Amino acid sequence: MDNNAKQSIVDNFERYFSVELAETQEQKNMAYGIRYRVYCQEFHYEKPNTEELEYDEFDERSKHCLIIHQDSGLPAGCVRLVPTFDSRKKDPLPFEKHCLNSLDESFIEQLALDRQHVCEISRLAVDAIFRRRPGEHATRFGEPSSLDFSRQEQRTFSLIAVACFLAATVLTETTERTSVFAMMEPFLPRLMNRSGIMFQRAGQDIDYHGTRAPYFITTQSALTHMHPDLKELYQWIKTSIIPA
Repeated sequence: MDNNAKQSIVDNFERYFSVELAETQEQKNMAYGIRYRVYCQEFHYEKPNTEELEYDEFDERSKHCLIIHQDSGLPAGCVRLVPTFDSRKKDPLPFEKHCLNSLDESFIEQLALDRQHVCEISRLAVDAIFRRRPGEHATRFGEPSSLDFSRQEQRTFSLIAVACFLAATVLTETTERTSVFAMMEPFLPRLMNRSGIMFQRAGQDIDYHGTRAPYFITTQSALTHMHPDLKELYQWIKTSIIPA
């Protein structure tokens, strides 16, 4: 059989990247460093600081994942899952605290969610060197810059954001936080929809770290409708970050 035909998304992705649950402070700081470079230095969403780390009051209780470029050891992407333990008034999620006016209250109310199973996926970020060509305008998702990456290697870079989302989905499954919200730019739900993962809009566009809107999905829906090649990547990520 043709070797090229046998190459799956997992085969290509794991050749260049690893996925880790960020549990140590060193690992978390790698995630906060990506966020600092993206949110503070590149897009100026948050104010710079001397630590060169971007973190907030939600991080201590969150679970974090990292995508690591294996050859260089550089952190390429990160994401976090933020749980809630009480009512919106007593224990709001980040999108409830910062973007309350954008929410479709009737849509959220009819979901009749148990707050013990609710979470938010947030702070999904991909470092610029894995997104941009030299001289290209700043975009949150794109093509890589020029470390000495091969063309085949570069073809896997567009999967980093997807792999971050899949890693967060693993966490929703394993923590039973299966009612999932996210504030997302228009690009990401469109990208995920092409992969069979269908988000529901939960409100209106708002200017929060760029133009974003609240979206909702259940873990069951994501896993049921996920395209088979991504399901394979999901299972590989799951075995990477959850001990057997």
